[in-house]
Amino acid sequence: MATQLYVLYEHASGYALFSVKEVEDIGALLPTVERAITDFSLFVTTVKLVSFSPFKSSTNALDNMNSVSEGILHDDLKVFLDNNVPKSDKANVILGIGDPRISATIQDEFGLKCSNSDAVIEILRGLRVHFPNMVKGLTMQGEAKAQLGLGHSYSRAKVKFNVNRADNMIIQSIALLDQLDKDINTFSMRVKEWYSYHFPELVKISSDNYMYCRLAKLIGNRKTSPEDLEEKIEEITMDSAKAKAIIAASKMSMGMDVSPIDLINIESFCSRVISLTDYRKSLVEYLHARMQSVAPNLSTLIGDVVGARLISHAGSLTSLAKYPASTVQILGAEKALFRALKQRGNTPKYGLIFHSTFIGRAGSKNKGRISRYLANKCSIASRIDCFTEFPNNIFGEKLKDQVEERLKFYESGEAPRKNADVMKEAVIEANSYIESQMKDAEITEKKEKKKKKKKRKSEADASVISQIASDDDEPSAKIAKVDASVTDTPKSAKKKKNKNKAASEDVSTTDISMLSPETKKKKKKQKNVETVDSDVVVLDEAQPPKKKKKSKKVDADTTQELDVSVVSEDKPKKKKKKEKDLNTTATDENVSLVADDSLVTPKKKKKNKPDLDMSGDVPKSGKKKKKILDASQTHENGVEEMEVNVSLTKSKKKKKKVSQGV
Repeated sequence: MATQLYVLYEHASGYALFSVKEVEDIGALLPTVERAITDFSLFVTTVKLVSFSPFKSSTNALDNMNSVSEGILHDDLKVFLDNNVPKSDKANVILGIGDPRISATIQDEFGLKCSNSDAVIEILRGLRVHFPNMVKGLTMQGEAKAQLGLGHSYSRAKVKFNVNRADNMIIQSIALLDQLDKDINTFSMRVKEWYSYHFPELVKISSDNYMYCRLAKLIGNRKTSPEDLEEKIEEITMDSAKAKAIIAASKMSMGMDVSPIDLINIESFCSRVISLTDYRKSLVEYLHARMQSVAPNLSTLIGDVVGARLISHAGSLTSLAKYPASTVQILGAEKALFRALKQRGNTPKYGLIFHSTFIGRAGSKNKGRISRYLANKCSIASRIDCFTEFPNNIFGEKLKDQVEERLKFYESGEAPRKNADVMKEAVIEANSYIESQMKDAEITEKKEKKKKKKKRKSEADASVISQIASDDDEPSAKIAKVDASVTDTPKSAKKKKNKNKAASEDVSTTDISMLSPETKKKKKKQKNVETVDSDVVVLDEAQPPKKKKKSKKVDADTTQELDVSVVSEDKPKKKKKKEKDLNTTATDENVSLVADDSLVTPKKKKKNKPDLDMSGDVPKSGKKKKKILDASQTHENGVEEMEVNVSLTKSKKKKKKVSQGV
């Protein structure tokens, strides 16, 4: 039977599966596919789309692309192949895949034959050209955007998760350090040549480039030097004898005079060299910090600069860790090695390791031995730094002690410790250090969690307080309105009292003699009712200011109700008695006038009687008590006078009757 070829195409927009026409030999497809690549109509006759599964999002596309590049079968691809590749006749089905890394995993998972032949590669080339025309809804612009976005995200992820990203800073900093050393040397030589026209003796006194630039900037014109120049020179040189020698040489110098413009240029150039030297010092500190974080064991063993040069020459810390000790020994001496191999001479014994202090301290006979031993320890230290999860310099210190012991052994013959014993001690110390670091990390995590909880609580409390404040704003406005109305009530109460008084005075001015006894009784009852009502209204309006103290408010309310009830019960009885007395005296004009005068005065006092009774139970102050007592006394006096007048009228009537009868 003819074999059926399916081709899996991983596009930026999704997975696509194509079927190729049945052929007995796949190799026979090659010439037809090559002819059909440029012509879409011919290509469609040989290759047909079976299924297309687009990616859900850009993150999903990046996830699938990462898994394909690493040779891992993603779940989306697994489901896609399981649904679309025929399962009945797997023996005659061949799956063409462009990436050989994932073909092995697909073959193990599904048991399919995977091919990466020339015909499959040519079909994939044709699919890259004609893919937008074979999938509905996909355009050339959409394809370009999908490819560009996925390419950027994939490369960004690769750079972000690069293992060597910390080594790159070390490589760049050591390269910049070497360049700065060259530039500072050339610039300082230029300063020396330039300033030597004016002060040639200064070069012999101070040989250091940095010190020479500082002195040249300080001295300037040697003929117009200030008096305190010697003290400033001594601060720079840190040597009084050298400072005196510079002052003496400046006075007896054979140099030529320099114009002010030339001197300004020399001083500016000196300041530039000084700034570069200061920057080099800060760069050395930065390199030390980076080496302690990336390769602490290597830096403690051979130093920051030499270790950084080894990493830079190897390309990364991982590649340095993969090198054998023999390669590390001659790293940096490749030209000498190949020249020795070409001329059949002696190979070099050391490369970049030569800058280490150990080789300089060793004797001429032992330099090769100590370099080989040091390269061995450097390879161990680089491997520990590369693959450890908790970087520390414990192994570096132990390895450095071993190199010191080896130097003593070469000089004095003292036997060093065995490597196994030293490594056991280092492992014990490293484990204890890791445990302490883990405990510290747990403590810091707990503290951070507590801080986060406190922040959340504080934020929640602040939100609650803000809500309460917003809720309290509305009642405060309402209370302000109520207070305004309360402050207005006493004025209205006073107005009502004045109105009631005026009405009562108008009624009292009317002649009682012109009225019949019945109308008098009715009007008196109405007046009494009006006075009681007006007093009750005044009390009700005067109540709001007492809201400040709740307990007093309750007591005042109860006492006011009791007083009002008492007044309403007591008043009608007294008025009825008074009305009877007045009816008996209605026949006599003189008596009526006396009764009118006696009734007018008590009426005014009776109006205040409910107020006196109600305010007497709950007095507000001492002054109010005195006013109430005075009013009650005047009222009692008025009543007594009225009773006396009534008794006099009765006695006169009896006398008249007696006289008439006689």
